[in-house]
Amino acid sequence: MFDVGRMTPRVVFAGVATVIALATTIPAPSAQDAAVEEFTAFAINTNRRPSGGPGAARPTTAMLTFRIERWSTDEERESLNAIMKEETNVNRMNDALLRALQRLPRVGWIRETQTLAWDLRYAQQSPLPEGGRRIVLGTDRPIGMWEARNQPRTIDYPFTILEFRLDKDNQGEGKMLADTRLIFNRDTNTLVLENYDISPVRLNQIRRRN
Repeated sequence: MFDVGRMTPRVVFAGVATVIALATTIPAPSAQDAAVEEFTAFAINTNRRPSGGPGAARPTTAMLTFRIERWSTDEERESLNAIMKEETNVNRMNDALLRALQRLPRVGWIRETQTLAWDLRYAQQSPLPEGGRRIVLGTDRPIGMWEARNQPRTIDYPFTILEFRLDKDNQGEGKMLADTRLIFNRDTNTLVLENYDISPVRLNQIRRRN
C-alpha cells in the first residue's frame, strides 16, 4: 500500500473483487511538509448493491473535494511497509495495517458535497516521466452502524485508496477503490489492492483549487 509505484493496466475480475497490482520498487518521493493543496473531482460509480446493505444509497455520481495538508514521512511509510512485509497472514496483516494507519496523524481530508469530511491518513506523490505527477492517498473507510452490527463481507475491506495522475497544469483523472484490502505478493514483490466492488470508482475532471 505504502510504497507504491506505477499502477499497472492489469485488472483481473475474481467474483465481486477487482485486483489491481501496484509495483513497489520505485523510490519514495521527497516529502514537502508545507504543501497544502485542494482538489475537486467528478466521481462516477458504476457498481450496484442490493438495497438494505452498506452502500445501497450510494449515488451514481458525486462531486468530491480532497485536501492534502502534508505528505507522509519516510518514517510513517516504513512503519507500514514493515507490517506488510513481516506479517504473512492476509487477515492479520490488514488488521495490523488498519490499526497502524488509524494511529497516524492525518494528512488531509476528503468529502462529498454537503457531507462531513473524512480524514486521510496517507499521502504520497511521485513525478511522471512526461511531466506532471502521480498522487496516492489512503485512509481507513467509514463503517456505518448497519455494517458494524451485521458484519457482512465488506467488513474485511477496510481501506479507501485514491490514485490519480495530474499534468503540469494540475489537471487529470484517476480512480478510487472505496472498499479495499491489501495483499502482498512476495514472489513478485508487488502489492495487490483487492476491491470488493467489481469496478473502481472513476475520478474525472480532477482540478486543483489553490
